[in-house]
Amino acid sequence: MTAGNKTQTSAGEQAEEIRRQIHDLVAQYHTLKHATPAFEPGTSAVPVSGRVYGASDMQMLADSMLDFWLTTGRFNEAFEKRFAERVGAKHVITVNSGSSANLVAFSTLTSPRLRDRQLKPGHEVITAATGFPTTVNPTLHWGLVPVFVDVKLKTYNIDPGQIEAAITPKTRAIMIAHTLGNPFDIAPIKALCDKHGLFLVEDCCDALGATYDGKHVGTFGDVATCSFYPAHHITMGEGGAVFMNNTNFKKIAESFRDWGRDCYCEPGKDNTCLKRFKWKLGDLPHGYDHKYIYSHLGFNLKITDMQAAVGLAQMDRLEGFIADRKRNFATLKAGLEELEEYLILPEATARSEPSWFGFPITVQPGAPFTRDELVLHLNDKKIATRLLFGGNLIRQPYMIGREFRTIGDLPNANLVVTNTFWIGVYPGLGQAQLSYVLDVIRAFCKGRG
Repeated sequence: MTAGNKTQTSAGEQAEEIRRQIHDLVAQYHTLKHATPAFEPGTSAVPVSGRVYGASDMQMLADSMLDFWLTTGRFNEAFEKRFAERVGAKHVITVNSGSSANLVAFSTLTSPRLRDRQLKPGHEVITAATGFPTTVNPTLHWGLVPVFVDVKLKTYNIDPGQIEAAITPKTRAIMIAHTLGNPFDIAPIKALCDKHGLFLVEDCCDALGATYDGKHVGTFGDVATCSFYPAHHITMGEGGAVFMNNTNFKKIAESFRDWGRDCYCEPGKDNTCLKRFKWKLGDLPHGYDHKYIYSHLGFNLKITDMQAAVGLAQMDRLEGFIADRKRNFATLKAGLEELEEYLILPEATARSEPSWFGFPITVQPGAPFTRDELVLHLNDKKIATRLLFGGNLIRQPYMIGREFRTIGDLPNANLVVTNTFWIGVYPGLGQAQLSYVLDVIRAFCKGRG
């Protein structure tokens, strides 16, 4: 071995030793700086959601920082592979948020490469009347018309029995979310899609780990999405994913995510197609550099490798997170059953195993108190609450002047606007917090009753 090689080996060994020291220091820092304080009823906050992490998550993040690759790299590749295995999908591409995932997923179906199945302005897309706006916004973004169908109380998912009435010759797709981790009733909806030749887009942003007939949600439709915002089942801080089994859809989705480019080289790589300067596309001259040919009206929605590193570490915790959420949901359900004269409690969709994101509650219309009175009381007691996202979306100010249709008067969606809220079940909540929440709700309801 030459002196130069010895120097290189020595430098590499020193670098690895420093990396090990950084790992140890990060663990020590986590213990000192990020310890969870003891819960004090009435003084400590009870959040609806939040980051749950440990030293290993911070160490993985430090590893990616030391690589200093910054854009998507080895951690992203490892995350996509592991996530695909967990949900049972052939293809996964990461994006910078769950909302971007919905945009990319829907945009995929607008590609001219789909020929006569391409979604175009004026086509209609069926969706649920209640939910988060970004399940619907891509429809509006591309000039299509959303058709809103009412939800069922207790599951808070779209009512399958009303969907057929929403289908017209203009209908091309159904795009709906699995509400708060509770799968929508997939079988009848998938049957309608097959019968009428409709695309099905599953928004699984709140439902990682949920199953229907024993199969992970998101693998029934044509394309699906997930979110890794801190409130969700695992976190990257910001981040999301689009997943599917169709290889053609995967290539189209990547194009929309990556500026709309026709080239599919990974970052830092060239000439994957082996004919970089031999293409003839559009009105460009033959041989125009494939890296700068754009086949779609796309975006730049990639994540960094640092985000992927955090997500990869969080995957080690996912099964425990899901179990904790189910346990917390069951604790709240059992503890509130005595109050069903005042409160409508949630139910899992038949044939499903939810991976609960939250615990939805609807105050009975005849209760001696309102939803807002209960929510304000809970917040006074430092118990955080959230409404069911946008409620009846057609009543949101941004919908004024937009084209849409509804099936009926959406009575349940309107009840959700006035009477529904949800509380947390996330893994950061333990028995002490849940017992406090139950005591406060029981005392309020019985006091008013």
